[in-house]
Amino acid sequence: MPRPETADRAGLDLEMRGIVKRFPGVVANDHVDFDVHEGEIHTLLGENGAGKSTLMKVLYGLYHPDEGEILINGHPTTIDSPRDAINLGIGMIHQHFMLVPTLTVAENVTLGLRSPRGPLLDLDSVSERIEELSATYGLQVDPGAYVWQLSVGEQQRVEILKALYRNATLLALDEPTAVLTPQEVNELFATMRSMTAEGHALIFISHKLHEVLEISDRITVLRSGRNVGTIRAEEASRERLARMMVGREVILEPEKPPVEVDGVRLMVKGVRALSNRGTEGLRGVDLDVRGGEILAVAGVSGNGQRELAEIIAGLRPTTAGTVAIDGVDVTHADPGRRRDLGLSYIPEERMRDGAVRDFSVAENLMLHQFDKPPYARHGFLDFAEIRAHCDLLIRQFDVKTPNPEAPAKTLSGGNIQKMILARELSTNPKVLVAAQPTRGVDIGATEYIHRRLLDQREAGTATLLISEDLDEILALADRIAVIYEGEIMGVVDRADANIEQIGLMMAGIREEAGSTPPAA
Repeated sequence: MPRPETADRAGLDLEMRGIVKRFPGVVANDHVDFDVHEGEIHTLLGENGAGKSTLMKVLYGLYHPDEGEILINGHPTTIDSPRDAINLGIGMIHQHFMLVPTLTVAENVTLGLRSPRGPLLDLDSVSERIEELSATYGLQVDPGAYVWQLSVGEQQRVEILKALYRNATLLALDEPTAVLTPQEVNELFATMRSMTAEGHALIFISHKLHEVLEISDRITVLRSGRNVGTIRAEEASRERLARMMVGREVILEPEKPPVEVDGVRLMVKGVRALSNRGTEGLRGVDLDVRGGEILAVAGVSGNGQRELAEIIAGLRPTTAGTVAIDGVDVTHADPGRRRDLGLSYIPEERMRDGAVRDFSVAENLMLHQFDKPPYARHGFLDFAEIRAHCDLLIRQFDVKTPNPEAPAKTLSGGNIQKMILARELSTNPKVLVAAQPTRGVDIGATEYIHRRLLDQREAGTATLLISEDLDEILALADRIAVIYEGEIMGVVDRADANIEQIGLMMAGIREEAGSTPPAA
C-alpha cells in the first residue's frame, strides 16, 4: 500500500513569529504572529487582501518569508516546499479543490505517493485505509467512485482524506464552506470537531462571522497585513469581530422597511439555455419579480446562476422560453434595447463584464450614456456636463479615486464595485439584476452596497439578487428562489424561510409545502 514517507505523529503545535512577506509595492504580511495548538480550532479572519492566504502559503512552503520564523513543537523549522510541509504533518485544503475528476477517490488520495509495489498500485489497501479514516472522522465517501460523480461536499471530504492519509496533524482549511449547502457545513463542522478530539490542530480561514463564532476556539484578525488581535470565541461577537476587521463600527443587519409592491416588472417564463460547456444550463426556469421587491436566487455555485443573469441581460441566447421587461418581450432583444426599457445589470465578473480596466473612472461611468442628452448634443460630447455628472456620482456613491481620470484598474475591488453600482443605478432602473454584488469586497463596501440595494427597493425597482451568501440573501430578500442544476426547486417568502429548508432545496430536494407561487 502506498503510504507517506513519515510515520504517524503525535499532536503538533505551530508558532509563526514576526512573519514578513513583501511583494512589489505592498507588504502582504507585516510582522505577523500566529499560533495553533493540538486539539484546537484557531480561525484566521480578515477581509480579502488582509494577508490570510499569504500567511498560509508561507506555512505551506509556497512562499518564503522575508523575515520571521516558524516553530514546530518549539523547534525552529524551515519549510521550503509543500513536500516539506507534508512531511512535517501540515496539510492544506484549498478553496478550489486539487482533484483529478477522471480518477477515483482512491487514485486521487494516493496520487504522488510512492508505492511499495513499484509501478503497480495497491488500490485495495488504499481503499481499506480510506474506509478506516472515513469511519473515524465521519467522512463517508466511496473509494471507488470517480471524482466527477461526487457532489461538492463529497469532493471536499476527499481533500480532507488526502491530508489525513498523509498523516497531517495540522490542517489549514481555506474558506471551506464557500461552496457548501448549510447541511454540508454542519457535516464539515462535525468532522472538524472529531478531528480536534483526536488531537489535530486546525486553522480555519473564513470571513463568515456566524460560522467563525460557531466553530472556533480562538480567533485572530488580520487587517492590512497586520495581526490586530487574538481573542477567544466566547469573548467575541459579530459586531466586535467586524469592528476589528474594518477598524470602525459596521451595520451588519440593515434595516428593511416595508414597501408597497407594484406589478410584475421582470418575467422569466419556461427559459432554457445552454451552459458554456454545451450542456443544458437552465431547464425551464419560471420567475417573476415585482416592483419594490428583492427576489433572491440562492444556490451552490455552478447551478445556472450565471446563465440566468446573462439571459436576462441579453448576453446569452435562450433555447426556449420568454423574458419580458415591464410587459415587453425582450427574449431576442439586444442589451441596448433592454437598457432602454429600464434594465440595469451588475455582473458577477466585474472586471471582465462590468468595467473596462484601462478606461478612466469617468469613461466607465459614462459607458451607457455618453451618446445621450444632455451628455451629447448634435453628435458632439458636452465634456462639462459629463464631468459634472461623474463628479456627482463619485460623491454620491463614495467611490474612492484620486480623480475621475484615474484608470479603473487602480481602484480597489470595493471601489470598482461602487463605480459599477453608480453607473447602473444612476439611470433609475425599473429592473435591476445584481449578480454576486458583494463577492470579494470588504465588510465596509458590503454594508454600503446593501444599503443602496435597499434604496432601490424603496424606489420601486424590481431587483433580482443572485448570491451564494445566505446571510446576504436573508438580510435583503423579500422572496427567495432556490436553483439547483438549472431548475427552480421552490420559491419561499423570506418571513417563512429557514436555513434547513433552503439547504435541502440547494441539495436538489424540491420545495412543496409552504412555497409561494410566482406573482400573478
